[in-house]
Amino acid sequence: MTQSANLDDANMILVFRLEGEAFGVSVGIVHEILDPLDPTPVPNADPFAPGVINVRGVVVPVVNIRRRLGMSAEQSCDTARMIVLEHTIDGSPTKLAFLADAVEQVVEADVTTLEKVPDLGASWPQTFLKGALRREDEMVILLETETLFVPCLPASAA
Repeated sequence: MTQSANLDDANMILVFRLEGEAFGVSVGIVHEILDPLDPTPVPNADPFAPGVINVRGVVVPVVNIRRRLGMSAEQSCDTARMIVLEHTIDGSPTKLAFLADAVEQVVEADVTTLEKVPDLGASWPQTFLKGALRREDEMVILLETETLFVPCLPASAA
């Protein structure tokens, strides 16, 4: 069996768009991709996770990664999709969802060749970025899910 035939999910990246920029997460944590759902607001919820959706009978918090990344509020568009992930929070597997402007594709990537996103010119907090991958004529920013989806961050990181 060749090395490329023996790749695991860590080398497969789901590429999606936020404000025209290409971002990615490992497909290993992606549970499913849905048409956008209207979250049910949760009273007194943190703005990071202001509502929940029902995904196949499971209540799933909807996180606002745009807020965490310092982006403008989402605009509804025909290509928008809800990405549902399973992520470990406080030692427990937890499903959560976020809205992407578009989901493009799953690509094979050598995560050992990640490039650092330069501090200069990057408009997103470095703590949420794992690195950048070159794809065709653009860069895909691989998100650091270990920090991005932490419910409460110190005031300096949020």
